[in-house]
Amino acid sequence: MATAKKVALYLVVAFVLWTIIATPKRAAGLVQIGFEGISTAAQSVGQFMTQLVS
Repeated sequence: MATAKKVALYLVVAFVLWTIIATPKRAAGLVQIGFEGISTAAQSVGQFMTQLVS
């Protein structure tokens, strides 16, 4: 089971590196979308907590 996890991790890392090298503009766009999603989620949690306290 541990070997399967290692192989899967190596495949994911290899895919990420290949994507960055092959299409850096697309990779940058995906990273930007990811950070925007995280930012939006954090703002939503902050608003929710503010509504609970108010």
